[in-house]
Amino acid sequence: MTGSGAAARAVIVSGAGRYADPWHPFAETSARLAELLGEAGIAAEVDDDVDGRLADPGDVDLLVVNIGNPGDTAPADEAARRGLLGHLERGGGLLAVHAAATSLPGVPEWEAILGGIWVRGTTHHPPYGPAQIHLCDDQHPITAGLRDFELADERYTAMRVSGEVRVLADHELEDDRSRHPLLWTHRYGPARIVYDALGHDAASYDSAEHREIVRRAARWLTA
Repeated sequence: MTGSGAAARAVIVSGAGRYADPWHPFAETSARLAELLGEAGIAAEVDDDVDGRLADPGDVDLLVVNIGNPGDTAPADEAARRGLLGHLERGGGLLAVHAAATSLPGVPEWEAILGGIWVRGTTHHPPYGPAQIHLCDDQHPITAGLRDFELADERYTAMRVSGEVRVLADHELEDDRSRHPLLWTHRYGPARIVYDALGHDAASYDSAEHREIVRRAARWLTA
């Protein structure tokens, strides 16, 4: 990890190859994430060799996972699993974004790492469009002092979420008034974890509030 006084470093693994899909412009959202990490004082690189970089994240302080569901498993999954677990065991931070909750079927620990997961046949989202985001924790440094906001995005609904996570933001489903977590923090061993279900496309990062949340999350994860 980065030595005392040195700038924190991050790598953003960006959906490409078998981790790409028709719905998410991963190159665009990864570029926006890199921009926000830079604003937070964290040197970030983007790598679209997902399997290769997960297998060997390098000596970085923060791993950002912005990928889709590969729809299959492959021998590379075990190498990616070992590299990911090694990063977390060293206390490296993890920021997982949006569709990452659907991914890594070959990593059985992934749900426990994130603290929640997309469940096929159960989890869904209302149509993409204006989304009202409710901040439900005004004490955590990621959300303290911020207010509810609206942005253009998808709102993941009915994810399977551990009772051990600290929910920072959620949304309300209009038809039954149920509330569904969208942003939370978690611990996995010595590692700090943030899952941000927002970030479907670049428009999500046009929101000043969402941009501030990402910057704060990056700082908290590398503190």
